[in-house]
Amino acid sequence: MFGLHYRLERKAIGLVFAIIGAASIGGLVEIAPLFTIGETVEQAPDMRVYTPLENAGRNIYIREGCYACHSQMIRTLRDEVERYGPYSLAVESKYDHPMLWGSKRTGPDLARSGGKYSDAWHVAHLNNPRDVVPVSVMPAYSWLLRTPLRTNDLGAQLKALRAVGVPYTDEMIANAPGDAYGQAAPGSPDADGVAKRYGEATTVRAFDGKPGELTEMDALVAYLQILGRLTDAAHTPVAAMGARP
Repeated sequence: MFGLHYRLERKAIGLVFAIIGAASIGGLVEIAPLFTIGETVEQAPDMRVYTPLENAGRNIYIREGCYACHSQMIRTLRDEVERYGPYSLAVESKYDHPMLWGSKRTGPDLARSGGKYSDAWHVAHLNNPRDVVPVSVMPAYSWLLRTPLRTNDLGAQLKALRAVGVPYTDEMIANAPGDAYGQAAPGSPDADGVAKRYGEATTVRAFDGKPGELTEMDALVAYLQILGRLTDAAHTPVAAMGARP
């Protein structure tokens, strides 16, 4: 065996072809399944896109490095399903660019954290985690509550996401700043536009508890509250859901 390897090393062309052959095997294993992805990704007719406010919150989540301690992918292991809920489906991440599945769990998985806690709990937790979880090692993000959310580039963000396949309409892109404000300002004229463009089930409320003042806390809490709730696919029987045609 070693004699063959030594002889091969003396022949540069042969070694190159051997390397190409070995790499091709690995590439085939990784690439071949993609040709059948249409048969394995679930359908989710009720799937909706992130609102501008939720998308802004997602960007803050990435900016602050939250993904370094929290995964967003529940595996099919029994203990994970019992702790976090139904295991994650591929379709649930179809509009995530980049994906935030992760593997590090200094904190709990957040794939199904939406609606698990109140807005007030999230605000208190982000402001000072020890106030609600005494043993928490999570850093405080108190500045989010006093930092106004920048909205002038939200339309450009949605436009960039549309370029990679997220189905934002021209109307959604044009109204992104107003929709971000409206989702955190119930009763305002902008709030009606949010429901019109993103669906009546879209949550509209003052996430940080301060109506009329749009902060980064509003955005991050709005994002956390929608995790696992963009579609009900994970709670639908597989036989009824089917796969993409």
